[in-house]
Amino acid sequence: PPGFVASSCRSRIFWMKLNKLLLQGKFFQLEINDPSAGPVLLDEKLASRCGYVLSEDVWGNPVFRASVLGCHVANEADELFSLTVNIKVSSFASMRAAVTYTYPMYCSYSSWASREIVCEDNYMEVSVKTDVPAVSNDYTVAWMSALPETQNVAYQQWQLMFVSPSGRKRITVSDAAKLGYSFNNTLSRVYLRAPYHSNESDSSVVSGVTMNMVTSTSMYRQRWLLLLIDTTVSCPVDGISFTDTTLTWTVPSVIPTLVVQESTFLSKDIFMGIDDRVIVNPEENNYLLEHNETHIRITIPIGAEGGKLKSSISGGVYGVIYSIDLFLEHTWTDAGWQTTKYTVIKSITTPFMPQIPTVINNTLPEERLFNVAFGHFLPDVSLVAIAIGNVPFTLREVQHQGFKIYETPFSNRTKGFILEVPFDDPYVLKEYVNRNETKYTLLVNYTISVGTEMMLYYHSAEVECVIADIELPEAVGFCDEENLYLAFPTSGLHRYWNLYLGNKPLNRHVVLTSGYLAATNSTHLILQIPLFAVGVIYEEVSFQKIKARFDVALRKVRTMETLQMFSVSCSFNSSAFIICHPDGTVMVSAQMKTVPAIDMSKTKLRDSSCKPMEYNEGHAFFKFHVTTCGTSVRFEGDHIIYENEISFEKEILPGQSVPTITRDPDYRLTVLCYYRAKETIVLGAFTGDPSMPPPFGSGTMVPRSNTAVRRRVRQALNVVSRVSKDESFVEFYEPNMAILKRAAEPVFLEVELKDESPDAELYLENCWVTGSLAFNGTPRWNITVDG
Repeated sequence: PPGFVASSCRSRIFWMKLNKLLLQGKFFQLEINDPSAGPVLLDEKLASRCGYVLSEDVWGNPVFRASVLGCHVANEADELFSLTVNIKVSSFASMRAAVTYTYPMYCSYSSWASREIVCEDNYMEVSVKTDVPAVSNDYTVAWMSALPETQNVAYQQWQLMFVSPSGRKRITVSDAAKLGYSFNNTLSRVYLRAPYHSNESDSSVVSGVTMNMVTSTSMYRQRWLLLLIDTTVSCPVDGISFTDTTLTWTVPSVIPTLVVQESTFLSKDIFMGIDDRVIVNPEENNYLLEHNETHIRITIPIGAEGGKLKSSISGGVYGVIYSIDLFLEHTWTDAGWQTTKYTVIKSITTPFMPQIPTVINNTLPEERLFNVAFGHFLPDVSLVAIAIGNVPFTLREVQHQGFKIYETPFSNRTKGFILEVPFDDPYVLKEYVNRNETKYTLLVNYTISVGTEMMLYYHSAEVECVIADIELPEAVGFCDEENLYLAFPTSGLHRYWNLYLGNKPLNRHVVLTSGYLAATNSTHLILQIPLFAVGVIYEEVSFQKIKARFDVALRKVRTMETLQMFSVSCSFNSSAFIICHPDGTVMVSAQMKTVPAIDMSKTKLRDSSCKPMEYNEGHAFFKFHVTTCGTSVRFEGDHIIYENEISFEKEILPGQSVPTITRDPDYRLTVLCYYRAKETIVLGAFTGDPSMPPPFGSGTMVPRSNTAVRRRVRQALNVVSRVSKDESFVEFYEPNMAILKRAAEPVFLEVELKDESPDAELYLENCWVTGSLAFNGTPRWNITVDG
């Protein structure tokens, strides 16, 4: 077929190349077509003995090379050479039903040197002119050692004498063939072809390069003529070295076994080539060809043109291997041989070189798009699958998912794979960091197919991008006559941050138990805080005026770090209040409504020396500490209760007889402050404002002493209260149960005195409801005041 076979002739070698694309899925064999004997199947044993090489070039194309002095080559006067090859192609490994293509090759070569040596992959070959040279006085050791053997040379028969460290061996040409050698003569030359590392060979190191050599003399005797021909051959077997970026091939300049007199050695020409091409100007391809008195050195950059980089996997690691087919031609002269042409053909492959792929983050934060480049890879690598956030996708599924993935070329003839994923994709991890930033994390697992073997390689990557795309909320605060208000945006609430009141999260339970009211709309949470509710901070307290502040902290959900404090601060006019400070200071603004009116300057606490700090006609303002002014303390459950009493000193007018006469009314106001036993915070305050509608709650009885009757010691009364479900007072709510009532909805309360004493009477002095189960909870709405 067209393009199936290409051939050339270089350095007296036939070169034939087959196109691998036309052999895909097929098997082939080569036969050497002998003009007289017919086709001979090419195998390894035949190849090394007959001067054939069957291999592949770096691109995987089958390559066949043959010496023009090889077996079955037609030779016309040592100038024209021809060789016919049968190429058999079959779809079966057994080669049945094979198609045979006959391909003839021709080579013209007339400029023979006196001695020519070829060092091939699997054989060494030396050919020598058979012209009888002038007598020389330069005798080598091998030459002199061969002379005694000449007496035994058979008449009119070529024989070979090998000299090795184990001694001398003289054998016939047919016996040499059995040992893998090939010897023959043409019209003007004799040649010897030898395998590497035979029993008759020897190794030596020349200028740091190991050489394999066969020292031999070819002998022929006819009548008065005795012909002795030096057919020694020596070829390098190593000399290859590597760095991370280059490979270097070193060959000795002077090979002692091939040069009789080194002093007469003169290097004439040195050429390098790739495949079957001579490289005239190596520097144009960044090749380096250098030589001195001891070495010829070729340095090739790894990845250079003419060779091939191939991807590979070793131990689960991705890497590359570089291969290149080089040859070297060195022509020299010396006194013993006139001209020697020395050709070495070398296929070089580097060791496995790990190339850890890189992940390049080209993410565009302003577009909220991950852009990740994965490379660098050779053209023999393909992406077969990908996983985003540990969820696997085929390349087709990737497109349907909304991701983009495509190949991109790089400048060094490699390629990469670009992956684009939006930040808002559900498979992208999102984490709130710092004050107003989001860390987006893309977890990627690549699956790539490597080389013609389609080995799978897996690589994981983690790409992050942090951008300031979160707007911290801003609260708005305002007040009315009795409440403070804070309005918070709900966007991001509970997702990024939470609201905290001190160390407690501001949740529904805290709102209910603290007496707050919370309402939400589509954008904001609005919190109503009564003036005397838990958590209110009183910055300034004076007669009939309070400056109060309420603080809410904005904290991160995960780390609890406080980002911002929201505060609302207002001044209030209040006619009656009790404030119990955490440090034990109590401030009371008492409103005295009596008939007739009393003189507020004469009010006092239990300690009569504790007088009001300020007062007017209807109010008195007291400030004292719970450890002063006769304040008593008692414990109830987990609370400490401090109690004092505001009373009025009556003016007594002396009368004619007992009882004394006074115009002043009897007045007493009990002041209570509740503290938790292990905390120093305000637990409650109450205002005594009867205008508030009663919500759900439970009542607590506070007994009142009656000064109109005889003075007696206070005692606890057996009093039970219940809330009826309706006016029938048949069905009652369970004790300690929270009862929900709408504003202005009646509450049916029953209070019963269980005391059996006939002198006991029930007076309902104060009754109130709260927003929680705590009897002292705030806010508090009064039902009855002072009976």
